[in-house]
Amino acid sequence: MSKTVAILIARLIFACVFAMAAGFKFAGMQATADYIAAAGFPVPLLLAWIAAFFEVALVVALLTGAFFSEAALIAAAYVLFLAFTFYGPSHWSDNQTAFGFFVDHFTFIAGLLFAAVHGPGDTLVVRRGFIWKPQLSGEGRQASN
Repeated sequence: MSKTVAILIARLIFACVFAMAAGFKFAGMQATADYIAAAGFPVPLLLAWIAAFFEVALVVALLTGAFFSEAALIAAAYVLFLAFTFYGPSHWSDNQTAFGFFVDHFTFIAGLLFAAVHGPGDTLVVRRGFIWKPQLSGEGRQASN
C-alpha cells in the first residue's frame, strides 16, 4: 500500500511540475517567446507554443500512466536540453544562481529516469506503451525453493 501511495504521489509531483510550466507559458506566451529568443532560437513564439502543448502532453501521460516510460524518458531528455540551454556553463559567470538551477535539473532527470525504468505502478494506470508492458500475475517471478 505504501509503495502504491508513493508512486501515485511521485506521478502527481511530476505532472504538477510540467503543468505549472505549461501554465506559465500559456499565461505569458510572449514572455516565454522572448526568453527563447534570448537563447538564440529562431521562431521563438512557435517554439513557445510547441513547448506548452508538449508539456500538457507530458502531464496527461504522467497522470494516466499511458505511455508513461516513454513520456518519462522524453521528459528527461527535454529537461536535459533545458538545463544546458538556459542554465548551462555559459550562464554561470553572469549569474551564479544559474548553476543551482542547472544542478536542480539533474535531480529531476534522475527521478524521471527512475520512473521510466520502474513504470507507473499498478493503480490508476491506462495500460498503453511501447516500452512498459503490464506483467501478468506471476510473470517474471522466479519460484522460490
